[in-house]
Amino acid sequence: MRVGTGMLLVLWGSLRLFGDGVGTNLAEKYYGGVGAANSFQLAFASVEVVIGALVAIGLFRRFSLIGSAVILVGGALPIWRHFLDPFGRYLFANPEDANLLFFPSVTVAGAALALIAFREHDTLALDSLFKRKD
Repeated sequence: MRVGTGMLLVLWGSLRLFGDGVGTNLAEKYYGGVGAANSFQLAFASVEVVIGALVAIGLFRRFSLIGSAVILVGGALPIWRHFLDPFGRYLFANPEDANLLFFPSVTVAGAALALIAFREHDTLALDSLFKRKD
């Protein structure tokens, strides 16, 4: 779960970094234009890639898991209508605006929170392995 969640952040961050206007288009379409500036998208994407890599390898988890949760839960909150009405029958003025592909964001946000809650049980993370050698 840790590796998958971290790699999701790495992949999305990379898409924002190297995809032509992907982050800006997402911010404008789904987040009301918040964070749509190109410079913000570059900074956010860079942080997202670094946090994702740290989560995936299990390093500095005390901070990287919280950063991951902030990104994943924070990203899920503004698109709440897609969770409650994934087919766009009740909460959307135009059913074509609904996006079923956003529904898994609930699971990913929950996974990010579960990783924090069960951090001590992750014995394969790099920082756990380093702690054992002491």
